[in-house]
Amino acid sequence: FIEGNKIETISRNAFRGLRDLTHLSLANNHLKALPRDVFSDLDSLIELDLRGNKFECDCKAKWLFLWLKMTNSTVSDVLCIGPAEYQDKKLNDVTSFDNECTTTDFVVHQILPYQSVSVDTFNSKNDVFVAIAQPSMENCMVLEWDHIEMNFRSYDNITGQSIVGCKAILVGDQVFVVVAQLFGGSHIYKYDESWTKFVKFQDIEVSRISKPNDIELFEIDSEMFFVIADSSKAGLSTVYKWNNKGFYSYQSLHEWFRDTDAEFLDIDGKSHLILSSRSQVPIILQWNKVSKKFVPHSEIPNMEDVLAVKSFRMQDNLYLTLTRFIGDSRVMKWNNKQFVEIQALPSRGAMTLQPFSFKNNYYLALGSDYTFSQIYQWDGEKKIFRLFKEIYVQAPRSFTAVSTDRRDFFFASSFKGNTQIFEHIIIDLS
Repeated sequence: FIEGNKIETISRNAFRGLRDLTHLSLANNHLKALPRDVFSDLDSLIELDLRGNKFECDCKAKWLFLWLKMTNSTVSDVLCIGPAEYQDKKLNDVTSFDNECTTTDFVVHQILPYQSVSVDTFNSKNDVFVAIAQPSMENCMVLEWDHIEMNFRSYDNITGQSIVGCKAILVGDQVFVVVAQLFGGSHIYKYDESWTKFVKFQDIEVSRISKPNDIELFEIDSEMFFVIADSSKAGLSTVYKWNNKGFYSYQSLHEWFRDTDAEFLDIDGKSHLILSSRSQVPIILQWNKVSKKFVPHSEIPNMEDVLAVKSFRMQDNLYLTLTRFIGDSRVMKWNNKQFVEIQALPSRGAMTLQPFSFKNNYYLALGSDYTFSQIYQWDGEKKIFRLFKEIYVQAPRSFTAVSTDRRDFFFASSFKGNTQIFEHIIIDLS
């Protein structure tokens, strides 16, 4: 019985080894917190009296909150003095500490000693793969997640000329990779089980795809398509369709516009493509169910010089990010009639603004050629993205989220330095 002794603090090891102690009273002291697991050795404890103390029911009390729910001992009410919303309430009545007592971080997990411009991820036979475009090494490097070593290891290598994009397409149990090249034409490779490697499957017409800049995969009415955005005046952004034997050119979207990016998205239940271009504002194409082709629908006004458009959904709302090398990049939200701006992000020198999410945490990765890359996190109360962390990546060209083994990563490709893999971790502040 250690009652009424004006005790303010107790050391973590105060009750170490007291496995036969059955009754403990710390009543009527000046305790506001208890060290984590201070009662862990009290195997025989029957009754614990904490009356007359008022605890700070913040993250430091999270362990006690959980222990009270698990212990077989009889424990007096634990009253809270703070925070304000819990004042004079019982600790047991606190709903949860999960949101308040956890934060996140990104830490370097693995460094790949080569440059890259794009990363794509795909799952096949319960394994996780990534395909990395390496123009300087003239490779499309395919990596596999190693469940034992807990890192990404080399799996296959597709060679080519100035590869700027590798996009995986899964059709049934078949795995294809579209390899977009600046020279020598673009090609499609297929994984051959007998050779245990990717082999060339078909060529893509050089007359249409002259300077590929982005590959976007999508599905409409259970049919598989992909589109290549072509940034050359001589090329055509082209939609390709799977016909059970191969991919054939299905629709040329428009010419002479130097398209830099294509984004497929569902707007109010209808399929759309957004094309961004260095020579005009982003245009929105809508899928016509009668002609089964994309037709011009609208545009995103007052947004010249957009390098890329990415879409994401958050809490049933549709958003866009628009990357601009000169001027501010933008975050926009669909209001059931049009996309309206909700936030501008300073982005001089930006080549990519990528949305991604892990475990209900929503982020934007903004890569810049002139300064540190910035990661923004969504603030649910303010309804905007706030700067969360800065990372150093030389000339970043893409950020790609990859999840495996209950672990979350994102790849940061670099045009002038090493490709970095960051792991998203949850930190328990209690």
